[in-house]
Amino acid sequence: MTSETFPNRQLYQFGYCAVFARGLAPAELLARAGGEGLHPVALTRTESGLIEARGEDIDVDDLPGVDLDQLHGSGVLASEGPVLRAGEHEGWSFVIEPEGSYLAADDILTSVSRQTVALCLRDSESGSCWISYAEDGEILSSFDPLFPDGDYGTRPQAFAQIAGHAAAISNGDRAEAYANAVRAIQQRLQCMVPREADESRLLTVKIADGY
Repeated sequence: MTSETFPNRQLYQFGYCAVFARGLAPAELLARAGGEGLHPVALTRTESGLIEARGEDIDVDDLPGVDLDQLHGSGVLASEGPVLRAGEHEGWSFVIEPEGSYLAADDILTSVSRQTVALCLRDSESGSCWISYAEDGEILSSFDPLFPDGDYGTRPQAFAQIAGHAAAISNGDRAEAYANAVRAIQQRLQCMVPREADESRLLTVKIADGY
């Protein structure tokens, strides 16, 4: 996948999990993915990574422009749990989790897709990848792009007609199956997000004990 397309390994070298949802505000997407009672704080990808590295040792000089009182109240400084950052681009919201697999859970995808549609993309550090798609709480398709015939969704053919990824996989290099499938799906669904959309300050939460 090109570096101009979000998400990708140039931005998240140790892997990522991302969920896209059409027509939801980022705050609503975070609430559906992480539960109620969250207190998001706006952080860039760099700021979020620094917080993960420094934890409660972070100070005001490390994060110019960030309200440390708000940061402490948000729960982002908790020692354990997945970090989620949410933004939006042209009618779609996205939430990105560096490295982890919290967002890949089926119940999160079904929750996020209520009364809309949602796409989950996972590219793990180990090299395993997974793609899932849901409509109004039903997971139509859920598969490893290296083995697209082994789809665990309820209506994989319906998704294949929507997304057109089967041809992208079969006509391309097998080693690029995930990248080719994601590119085709994002183009069809029109949830192409430029990398710049992830570089600004986005609503950020940490799900305490989420793993």
